[in-house]
Amino acid sequence: MKNTALTHIHESLGAKMLPFAGYNMPITYEGINAEHETVRKDVGVFDVSHMGEFLLSGPNALALIQKVTSNDASVLTVGRAQYSCLPNNDGGVVDDLIIYKMKEEEYLLVVNASNIEKDWNWISSHNDLGVDMKDLSEEYSLLAIQGPKAVEAMQALSSIDLSAIKYYHFEVADFAGIDNVIISATGYTGSGGFEIYCKNSDAEVIWNKVFEAGAAFGIKPIGLAARDTLRLEMGFCLYGNDISDTTSPLEAGLGWITKFTKEFTNSENLKKQKEAGVTRKLVAFEMQERAVPRHDYEIVDASGNVIGIVTSGTMSPSMNKGIGLGYVTMDNSALESDIYIRIRKKDVAAKVVKLPFYKK
Repeated sequence: MKNTALTHIHESLGAKMLPFAGYNMPITYEGINAEHETVRKDVGVFDVSHMGEFLLSGPNALALIQKVTSNDASVLTVGRAQYSCLPNNDGGVVDDLIIYKMKEEEYLLVVNASNIEKDWNWISSHNDLGVDMKDLSEEYSLLAIQGPKAVEAMQALSSIDLSAIKYYHFEVADFAGIDNVIISATGYTGSGGFEIYCKNSDAEVIWNKVFEAGAAFGIKPIGLAARDTLRLEMGFCLYGNDISDTTSPLEAGLGWITKFTKEFTNSENLKKQKEAGVTRKLVAFEMQERAVPRHDYEIVDASGNVIGIVTSGTMSPSMNKGIGLGYVTMDNSALESDIYIRIRKKDVAAKVVKLPFYKK
């Protein structure tokens, strides 16, 4: 089990620690609902240093990225980030990721912790273009400072205007007295804020200064359990649940990051799938009575026929009702469709709804 540069701090704060993607990670501190509310109303900090970072550079870096990812990275300018995915050869997804254009001919790819080795091997296997690839995953820490008060709370730590960094843009600047920190207006919560990439050796200094600066704004450390409820309220996909090696980006509602203006891995087959139409679709649903849907519960119709499966589910802390995502047949995917979640042999009513669940 690996530790992050901040594991000892989480332990000293009394966090409940559990293995996650091979790392010893903080799951909760004071409880999921309280931590969730902190991020929705104030500002909270996640240690997500388990995520992977690859640096691709050289004249053919963009060509390799275009070949292995579904989105069109050619539109990126320095200082912009893009959500994308790595399609496999079988219609599924190797992983989803964020691509940062650091400089001309230099890109940072941020991948899921559980897929670091898999993604590295996949991209490497397509690198017949002489692109210089570096795996920086073990060298970098990542703090997600999330919430509506993040900009105001953190402004004292940088000489740049944090409020000027647009969503999915970033700056490489000074932060908490450390130079060359990536300050990215991204996150997985839907409540605004930043993701801060720094060297492991600087992580503790930055963590401490972040908490000093945020003290007056109610800042708190947040565990991965609340990260999951926050992302689910926004309908953000989680790899391994809502997208996987066997789900196509089109079925998952990720057509917006699947650009057929270029050729990429399996693009021909995905294009045919788009033209023919998918047979199942990832939908959002709300429970119509008090019940909690869970991963892998069956979704059925009014007659009890199995029509799909729940991929993510929880009791929404913001809305105090059961919410979830799941794949259903196209006949049952329209908004307002009545579906049922089979919970311990009982079919509980739910309704297909529009994302996000949480409206600010």
